[in-house]
Amino acid sequence: MSGFLNVFLLVYAALFPIVNPLGNAPIFLDLTRRCSPGVRHTLAWQVALWGFLLLLASLLFGSRVLVFFGITLPIVRLAGGLVVAAVGWSILNQGIGPDDQGPANAIDNAKAEQQAFYPLTMPLTVGPGSIATAIALGSQKPLAGANLRHVLIEEVAAVTALAAIAATIYLSCRFADRIETVLGPGGTNVLVRLFAFVLLCVGAQIMWVGALELIVQARGL
Repeated sequence: MSGFLNVFLLVYAALFPIVNPLGNAPIFLDLTRRCSPGVRHTLAWQVALWGFLLLLASLLFGSRVLVFFGITLPIVRLAGGLVVAAVGWSILNQGIGPDDQGPANAIDNAKAEQQAFYPLTMPLTVGPGSIATAIALGSQKPLAGANLRHVLIEEVAAVTALAAIAATIYLSCRFADRIETVLGPGGTNVLVRLFAFVLLCVGAQIMWVGALELIVQARGL
């Protein structure tokens, strides 16, 4: 039981601050403001499901896929960080006039199904940072001769932690409108701009880390 709990806490604690479901909730609400409440609730479920599947695939197969295509983690961070920074910049510079209904890439009922994965799930919710972290966690191979029962327990614990992350994502997006009720339109706008700036900084940070890793690799050749 202690092994299960240790792995669960390791995976959850490693991914939660990067996925940041609570911080993404106001941005999710801002992008889906033109959607009806029912559609928004469906989107919350779809984002949580896509996020779980994306993290699970990264955890189980990510390292193998990168090896197959000859792609390194620094390149994933560099390219993914650029996408995250671009989304953050777009939200940060959206109009604030009285007739503004949301950002230029706002989603309405007609676009909801097509945009549940991109951009709501990737890169806004599960971005390159969380994908790279999941790949790194999944690449930790068990020691040779490790007890099969312990390996299975660790795998179940990791998948359970991903499910807990997905549940947190769903609850944060599902009740994002409650946050606006508490904060009010002005407070929500401030929070959206703040987290959009944080998103921009996160994208820049991911790009910087990827660039530094590429420099280290180049010097080691």
